[in-house]
Amino acid sequence: MLNSTETQDKTRNARLEARVSSDQKDFFQRAATLTGRTLSELVIDSTQEAAAKIVQEHEVIRLSRQEQVAFVNALLNPAEPGARIKSAVQKYRQKAGL
Repeated sequence: MLNSTETQDKTRNARLEARVSSDQKDFFQRAATLTGRTLSELVIDSTQEAAAKIVQEHEVIRLSRQEQVAFVNALLNPAEPGARIKSAVQKYRQKAGL
């Protein structure tokens, strides 16, 4: 994730606009002032953090300990293929001349 300095170092060539209420803007400005950042920095940093969290939640699979054990066991000790899979493999081999 980019911090404020890294964000500032990147070339900015795209614009993002959003309409907010006056109350929201005042609230955001207050938060920015309290943290010593500009309103733009606050919005960019906060949006970057929220976006990174959302992407991570959708791209990273988290398993409980029990699920981890079940997954590893399935990899190390795979179940025997069922009749339908065996039949499909046999038909494929016949068609492919294997």
